[in-house]
Amino acid sequence: MTLRDSQSRVDAWISKYEEGYFHPLTNLARLTEEVGELAREINHRYGEKTKKQEEPDGDLGMEMADIIFVLVCIANREGIDLQEAFDRMMAKVEHRDDARWTKKR
Repeated sequence: MTLRDSQSRVDAWISKYEEGYFHPLTNLARLTEEVGELAREINHRYGEKTKKQEEPDGDLGMEMADIIFVLVCIANREGIDLQEAFDRMMAKVEHRDDARWTKKR
């Protein structure tokens, strides 16, 4: 599934509801919350802050997917084609950083 496909899928789902997309600042708060949940899970797995015994194991994939969902919502609301933006970003780093790192042999 491309980013464009993901944007269409999210838009089809949200378009079923009168409320539509959240306000940009609400989406930013949601994004911040989701990034925090990912940070908490990574910290529990790899950091010094261990989980409490009664806390269930988290799902890194779902935490990342939550972030993607909110980013797609923001892009859709703002009329941004994420596929086009991502392709431009990759072209930038592929050119700018081509000689920056040690290439594998």
